[in-house]
Amino acid sequence: MTTSSMGTPTADMENYYDSITPSADDYEDDFMCDKFSVREFRGYYEPPLYWTIVILGGLGNLTVIWIYLHFRQRLKTMTDMYLLNLAVADLLFLGTLPFWASEATHGWGFGAGLCKVTSAFYKINLFSSMFLLTCISIDRYVVIVLPTWAQNSKTERLMYSKMVCASVWLLAVALAIPEFIFATSKPQDGSHYCTMVYEDNKGNQTKIMVLVLQICMGFCLPFLIMILCYTQIIRTLLKTRNFQKHKALRVILVVVAVFVLSQLPYNSVLVVEATQATNITMTNCEAAKQFDMAGQMMKSLAYTHACLNPFLYAFVGVRFRRDVIKLLRSYCCCWPTKLIQKGGHMRSSGMSDTDTTQALSL
Repeated sequence: MTTSSMGTPTADMENYYDSITPSADDYEDDFMCDKFSVREFRGYYEPPLYWTIVILGGLGNLTVIWIYLHFRQRLKTMTDMYLLNLAVADLLFLGTLPFWASEATHGWGFGAGLCKVTSAFYKINLFSSMFLLTCISIDRYVVIVLPTWAQNSKTERLMYSKMVCASVWLLAVALAIPEFIFATSKPQDGSHYCTMVYEDNKGNQTKIMVLVLQICMGFCLPFLIMILCYTQIIRTLLKTRNFQKHKALRVILVVVAVFVLSQLPYNSVLVVEATQATNITMTNCEAAKQFDMAGQMMKSLAYTHACLNPFLYAFVGVRFRRDVIKLLRSYCCCWPTKLIQKGGHMRSSGMSDTDTTQALSL
């Protein structure tokens, strides 16, 4: 995380580690503040947590992709298209974490070129994941609140979903351009670290713009759209008599709660980072180090969303659970047949097989 320390800012204050890349938390700038304890904390804290996220998130997202590749007929709705792309985005995002885990322990030993690529890859998949979650919310709104129009335009919406997914990836790439420009491998205390270095005359302004862009596009806009969509969905569900609506409401509340609890703390840290870049307000070295460590934990909490997405948006659905059981049965003859029958029974006892059910992931 961006830190400040005791003393008066110097002309080199622009060359510091920026928190928008995963490795930019534990640095020493040109202020007199020794951040060795922050780097030591990061070396112990990040690697085991990141590898846990990689393993759990990898298994979940690979299973989602496996399901879609095996049951190609599932790609019949916009939500299905978004879920597949979300799994790919999360999987690619998880692929960057081993690099940051290695850096936390040994420093960045992969060169400046790979630093730019990895940082940009991280940001591309961060933005694409947030945008796809937003798209899922909008599609759920259309299907639940505007069911007649949704049913009549089913074919057109499926076609549009492919265009939307392509637009999401292009926009995410555009928003990651700062990583291609400013990310580099920087020497620090005998090691190298992959960080954002703003060396132009307006380094602080550039940093602020990049942070504001991430906060607005990576959290505020998706969160606002999710709240608006799910508020209308809840109002619509409360007017129905379907006995499954309470389960649907629980799913929605869990989705929103997990998004807020995982993303809000880290984005709050980024707001402080932007404030620090505007006007150095944290002048106590110990407070700065505590802030860096807290920022590390908030960032790691945000990363867990890549693990939880398959369970929040896919495995909560009976269809996904049933298809997983079918695949396990086909590859493992010893898998209990009763579980498949149970999955079929659960499917028949749920809501009807409509886009409404699929959009709610029930």
